Amino acid sequence: MGGRRPAVAGMFGTAVVAELAAITLSWRLEPAYDTLLYVLFNLAAVGAGAVIAWRRPENTIGWLFLGFGLLNTLASDLAHGWGLRAAAEGWPGGPVGEAISAVSWLPSGYGWVLTFLLFPTGRLPGRRWRAVPWIGAAGLLISMTAWTLSPDRGRDFVSGRNPIAVEGLPTGLLLAVGMPLFLGALLAAVVSLAVRFRRSAGLERQQLKWFVLAAAVAGVALPTSFALWYVSPAASVLAAVALTGLPLAASAAILRYRLYDIDFFISRTVAYAGLTVLLVASYAVVTVALGTFLGSGSAWTVAVATLVCAVLFRPLRTRIQDVVDRRFNRSRYDALHRMTTFLDDVRAGRRPPEDVQPVLGKILGDPGLELLVFLPESRRYVDLRGTARDDADGRQRIAIERGDQPVGVVLYDGAGPLGPELVRRVVELGGLAVEIARLRAELNVQLVEVTASRARIVAATHAERRRIERDLHDGAQQRLVSIGLALRHAQHQLGLGKPTAPPELGGSGEPDVAAVRATLDGAVAEATVAIGELRELARGLPPSQLDAGLGPACEELARRAPVPVSVRMPERRFDSGVEAAAYFICCEGLTNAVKHADATRVELIADHDREQLVVRVVDDGIGGAAPRGGTGLTGLADRVAALGGTFQVDSRPGAGTTLVAELPCGS
Repeated sequence: MGGRRPAVAGMFGTAVVAELAAITLSWRLEPAYDTLLYVLFNLAAVGAGAVIAWRRPENTIGWLFLGFGLLNTLASDLAHGWGLRAAAEGWPGGPVGEAISAVSWLPSGYGWVLTFLLFPTGRLPGRRWRAVPWIGAAGLLISMTAWTLSPDRGRDFVSGRNPIAVEGLPTGLLLAVGMPLFLGALLAAVVSLAVRFRRSAGLERQQLKWFVLAAAVAGVALPTSFALWYVSPAASVLAAVALTGLPLAASAAILRYRLYDIDFFISRTVAYAGLTVLLVASYAVVTVALGTFLGSGSAWTVAVATLVCAVLFRPLRTRIQDVVDRRFNRSRYDALHRMTTFLDDVRAGRRPPEDVQPVLGKILGDPGLELLVFLPESRRYVDLRGTARDDADGRQRIAIERGDQPVGVVLYDGAGPLGPELVRRVVELGGLAVEIARLRAELNVQLVEVTASRARIVAATHAERRRIERDLHDGAQQRLVSIGLALRHAQHQLGLGKPTAPPELGGSGEPDVAAVRATLDGAVAEATVAIGELRELARGLPPSQLDAGLGPACEELARRAPVPVSVRMPERRFDSGVEAAAYFICCEGLTNAVKHADATRVELIADHDREQLVVRVVDDGIGGAAPRGGTGLTGLADRVAALGGTFQVDSRPGAGTTLVAELPCGS
């Protein structure tokens, strides 16, 4: 590669310098358009060859364009300019320059023989075509000899006479032999291009579309210009324009074949040309028909004819485009037709909208194509099963939008036969199915979340019930049993207990008061502990203050808190479930702020907004809180979701934490 690029730069630079010299030599000695058009063609060939050889040095086409473009620059334009200037100024070597220029079209034509045979891969289309370059080379040598030495070529020289003609040489016979060989090789090369195009598929076919179009134009223009070469000056202009399109098309085909959709260009051109003809014909028929009755100059005639054309425009355009696509752009027709058929099946209920993904995969030629839909509530992309996915995995993507709102994205490998514009058109056409699939995926995600939330609530309720049972059994229940036994023992000591000692032994005969007091003190202590345990158990249950409303309950929370707490609650009452949920949100938020966030100030706020009670707990702590599995915040989210509300946590590190719950509460 390192040695090839200097060669490319050197050849391109030589061609540019030679063309500048050719323009200087030829200027005002021939029509300016003749000079500039062929300079443009040669620079287009050399420039296209340089770009291809620079970017794709392994491709023979780039070097072909560079080679015969440089040959044309030197042998055609520069030699021609020297011949003209030498004849005008009396310089030496003028006839030699004119002779070289006159015969230069033959090597240039042979360059196109090789180009048609080798495009776009740089290899022959098959073994049977190996003889074509040799036949063309033989015809080239014979024809060049005859053309150069023929006495009949005097019109190619300023003097009107070929100074290097050989009178006795049978140049006519040589041309009769060489020219059929040369033109036959050129025709065979064109046929090989058509055969290659017919057999091609995928990337190669996409490349060939560009070049075949330019070759078809040149195939009509070049024979015409050859036949009129000595009849009209326009023949040289026609040839130059047609030839300029070939290297440009070849460069676009090899390097930028996906940049423009050539099928779209052809089909739209043909469709609108046909539409124009039909509308003009309709306008003429209506004008003539109405002019018979209303007069040819009537304004009503013009108005009605215009109205008829306006009414016919859309249905005619649709119908003509369909016919043209079926004939000239079959891939576009098939792609749009398959998507339209699928949408009809979706509307009729014969296919689910989720089938849009495999349908797009078949149309775009990518079985691995994936459709992700956007969920506005969670602001994330999920697949059609509801699984969260990353929408940037390195594949090509086509965003699907409705207005400014994202709906989904198609991820595909980009190696299919369709151009990017047609791909986007197919995806947009399937937008209805994508939108329905998105809504169903969103519903599936919500159902999964509701199911998981209900499962967590049931599990949490069961675990809480088991904890209360265990704590009651191991704590308060055992202590109450112990209290009962102690009281029974005290009763026994008071009524059935033995005296401390008989009177005859020096005792009083009364019960031991100290022992009874000790028993009762132990029972009282056990009762105190049991009361504390029962209070601990009741701490997670709605307090009795909720009987007076949410405000008093939160005021009680604020009084017990070790940090300053401001409370702003509505005075009106709400459903007991809503008030309990709001109270627990305030409890959990306040506990987290004190226990985990090192907050110095907390706000408990509730506002009644339309049909929702919006509860906020705001602290100035360290932040960084997030709902995780098994945490109190997750339990709050589940509790809020069970009521049909939404729960959000805004907790950036160093910026405090804000809990926001929106609870449906009626009007």
